[in-house]
Amino acid sequence: MRKLKIMEHVSLDGVIQSSGEDGFPYADWTAPYRTPAGRDEVLAAHGGRFDLLLGRRTYDMWSDYWPKVPASPMADGLNAATKFVVTHRPESLAWGPFEGVGPDPVEGVRRIKSKAGLDLVLWGSSTLTSTLLEHGLADEVMLILYPVLVGTGKRFFAEGTPGCSFELASTKTTPSGLVLNTYRFAAPLRPA
Repeated sequence: MRKLKIMEHVSLDGVIQSSGEDGFPYADWTAPYRTPAGRDEVLAAHGGRFDLLLGRRTYDMWSDYWPKVPASPMADGLNAATKFVVTHRPESLAWGPFEGVGPDPVEGVRRIKSKAGLDLVLWGSSTLTSTLLEHGLADEVMLILYPVLVGTGKRFFAEGTPGCSFELASTKTTPSGLVLNTYRFAAPLRPA
């Protein structure tokens, strides 16, 4: 059975948006903190080989970028990975190898996880993240925490995400101030 790891770059106030879409004023706020040490930690967290689970918007942004960059461990890994994409238009996918998740994302992810194969890594998509957590489909969450308050933008967890608790599996820091925390799902959060 495959494992699913959610990975996300996040500000201290929970913002994950880093592109200039929708008039967002702080495009690429992560850039000043990118270092070889951080890159190496993120590559190690992916594992040697992996597949990707992506929402359609993330897939579209990445398919315009990653196939065009020079060879590197990150680019090679992302380009080689099978991209499982949550989309209503699988016929329009071009950056492969790829496979549509199907009309029901929860059942589609359950089906993909139940088969033998490489572990899955999810980047982006706060909507998909919330759904996966609600249905207990994420095995780990890795937050790459930046020492920045952004103040506005898309948040990691969508409003209405069910409460749950996590156990800290590991934590690492880089000289630029990044803190990489990996958590494992523990239990739903019980109301008082």
